[in-house]
Amino acid sequence: MDQSLFMPKPSARTVLIANERTKLTAGYVNAIAGSIFTVGGLAPIFAILYTSNTPSVPIPVMVGIAVVCWITSGTLHYAAWGLLRELA
Repeated sequence: MDQSLFMPKPSARTVLIANERTKLTAGYVNAIAGSIFTVGGLAPIFAILYTSNTPSVPIPVMVGIAVVCWITSGTLHYAAWGLLRELA
């Protein structure tokens, strides 16, 4: 016989705790996404624009790294958004 038919309904407190843990995880993942965007995506571009020295890494490589960081950041942000969608 299927045991899931006889499982007790979770209490309101248990559901609230699970929701808060989900929100905490989503916030953490979103903070990582923001950090990757800022450090890997924006900082190299501003370093190129605002320094007079020639960069040690070729500019196309820096732009490529920035694009990868933007895509990674967007993917993590979308994952965090997906975690929060479970709460609805």
